[in-house]
Amino acid sequence: MRPNLRLGAGENFLVLSGTGSGMFLMKINEERNLTLLMDFYELTMAGGYFEEGYVDQVAVFDMFFRRVPDGGGFAIAAGLEQFCEIVDELHFDDEDIAYLRGKGCFSEKFLEYLRHFEFHCNVWAVAEGTPVFPHEPLVIVEGPAIEAQLLETLLLVTFNHQCLIATKSNRIVRAAAGRPVMEFGSRRAQGYDGAVLGARAAYIAGVAGTACVLADRQFGIPALGTMAHSWVQMFPSEYEAFRHYAELYPDNCTLLVDTYSVVKSGVPNAIRVFDEVLKPKGIRPKGVRIDSGDIAYLSKKARKMLDAAGYPDCGVCASNSLDEYLVRDLLLQGAELTSFGIGENLITSKSDPVFGGVYKLAAVVRNGKYVPKIKISETAEKTTIPHLKNLYRIYDNETGKAMADYLTMADEEVDVSDGITLFDPVETWKQRTFTNVRAERLNRPIYVHGKRVYDCPPLADVRAFCAAQVDTLWDEVTRFENPHRYYVDLSQKLWDERQRLLTEFGH
Repeated sequence: MRPNLRLGAGENFLVLSGTGSGMFLMKINEERNLTLLMDFYELTMAGGYFEEGYVDQVAVFDMFFRRVPDGGGFAIAAGLEQFCEIVDELHFDDEDIAYLRGKGCFSEKFLEYLRHFEFHCNVWAVAEGTPVFPHEPLVIVEGPAIEAQLLETLLLVTFNHQCLIATKSNRIVRAAAGRPVMEFGSRRAQGYDGAVLGARAAYIAGVAGTACVLADRQFGIPALGTMAHSWVQMFPSEYEAFRHYAELYPDNCTLLVDTYSVVKSGVPNAIRVFDEVLKPKGIRPKGVRIDSGDIAYLSKKARKMLDAAGYPDCGVCASNSLDEYLVRDLLLQGAELTSFGIGENLITSKSDPVFGGVYKLAAVVRNGKYVPKIKISETAEKTTIPHLKNLYRIYDNETGKAMADYLTMADEEVDVSDGITLFDPVETWKQRTFTNVRAERLNRPIYVHGKRVYDCPPLADVRAFCAAQVDTLWDEVTRFENPHRYYVDLSQKLWDERQRLLTEFGH
């Protein structure tokens, strides 16, 4: 029985969806207890808090990053849905408790506390697909210090990975200038989750589909593919390989034309098969793919040959270790390409493979009041921003463009009806007054007292939201080289509090 075959919107690739990808959606963490995916020091500190009577001590932690990968002007937030899945299932089972008992360093009272662990924290987060910038909190956790501390690694590994791949993917999608980009990197990903969740993050950032069938099954991301060189080599001749493929998949026929020679045999044999197999059925070919050689030159030659044969609508796809710079250069050279397949450089963010998000204490609660906490460093960018905060984005009402982000204390009201004056928190003499603007709060409640109050939207909606939000950024922020620094400014009240702490600690 043949699988159900369909063509992804605007794509030239075969999509395998079985009986409908939507029927297979499931949680990536289903049937896995990831609670012990943590650094050991989180347990030793949690055990210490417990023994010192800090079970009810409330703390506030911020997750943020300090630098955009690849020297870019912005990053893309991703990973919230998987974080929610993990938090929803946090528990220490009998095997976990037995393992921890075997470490010989935790009291039975603490192990009993873990056995009956419940989550009570408040969590705020930026929506997936939002463009984000250094030093602003993507996630804020407020709650019992033990619980907040135990989340550190789970939170960071989730957001660091997907933010990284989403950011890289969006760069490649923008370089392709409206041409579809397919994620082809599963075999080069760092492990199974790297492949599946990397495909998810890439889809949020704008790729059209993935080669990873499991990502289609779990997330409904269109699974795309043609053939490998081994298909062509398996048959006595290139022509026979193409002919058999076209007969099997006439409605989705894209042929890999560089196994032997793109110009001398690949494209001519493809045209012959199009004429003999597809044309008599009234079916138009979807495309040819070039995976090696001088792609700019070969794509131009292929385009001329296809046009002359009466196939001007036949696409030409390029693959072969591409990234955003190679994609951009190919187009600047006039390459006749209609789509791109991107593998290792996307799925691993090879050029800059660490996102660098961190999780830092921002405040504790004593006698019902927030006591701000700061981490000070000789390196200015490593000095943290204290207190429980809110994050706002200031949009120009006339253009719809994002002008700056604005961090305030959580108890501050933001009124921009008469305009708002912002200042650079480092170079404080740099000030600007914005009028005719609106302020939108970005950090939205996800958990309230441990109960989830946020429903993660469908992935297609997240993808559309991401595209719309990136479009609110000025071109100066989105360019690859020397992007304009987008300002993340502090309210006067928050800046004063930070300066007070710096002075208190001798800075």
